[in-house]
Amino acid sequence: MLRAALAAAGSATPQALPDTREAWDRIASGYDRTNTETQMWLGNESLARAGLRPGMCLLDIASGSGALSIPAARIGAEVVAVDQSPVMLRLLRERASRESLEIDARVMDGHALAFVDDSFDVAGSQFGVMLFPDMPMGIREMTRVVKPGGRVLVIAYGDPHRIDFLTFLVGAVQSVRPEFNGPPMDPPPLPFQLSDPERLARELAKAGLNGVNVEMITESTAFKSGAELWDWIVWSNPVVEEVLGSLALSEGERAVIRQTLDRMVRERAGDDASAILRNPVNIGIGTK
Repeated sequence: MLRAALAAAGSATPQALPDTREAWDRIASGYDRTNTETQMWLGNESLARAGLRPGMCLLDIASGSGALSIPAARIGAEVVAVDQSPVMLRLLRERASRESLEIDARVMDGHALAFVDDSFDVAGSQFGVMLFPDMPMGIREMTRVVKPGGRVLVIAYGDPHRIDFLTFLVGAVQSVRPEFNGPPMDPPPLPFQLSDPERLARELAKAGLNGVNVEMITESTAFKSGAELWDWIVWSNPVVEEVLGSLALSEGERAVIRQTLDRMVRERAGDDASAILRNPVNIGIGTK
């Protein structure tokens, strides 16, 4: 079944990619360096909850450079990773090669997956489908390509008011722009459109999934300095630089922001070597 799905994908007419591809290509190397490794723990936790086992077929949608795909391949699953960014996928292949892991990585629009119905045991997306302009279509596509009895796994950020890295960034920017309150939240920007666990549950159910369960867990990430946190944030998503760019910050102001972040990190760390920043994450799972 998996071979048939891959063959169909290879012969399908390419779908138009969203115009954010270039933006993700641009930040891919920084994202791979700062974010991918720190988010593999979350990938492991989520795959365990989804019941992924050796020999199963996993489709990772909006895979980035492998925070979900690499842990799945380590488990022994057959992994197909799709993303709109060719650069992200090149970095994923390099990661897989370093560990002698087999991952089939393909450029593809998650709004229109070029796979036949009922092809995969699990379809997962970690911080990916939550960013889709048409997020419900992305979840419907995940559901379509999963076999009957298979599972759909969606991982998305929870309540933005409880996300430490966002609180730190807003506080640091306020050191030079006191009026800054972060991105507008009504309506919520794409990264937080699934922050309400009830909405995530509704979207999974609307896609036709049964036994839907959404669990909120806390992701913890360690940072040794404000510079390390700054890099992690600005390379995490193209929208960060868009927001900062809209403020027309000078290099001097950016330096003050980084210094403020460094002070905040040291205060959080106390006598420890690193500051632990915590973020609520929704893990939604449904069965076809």
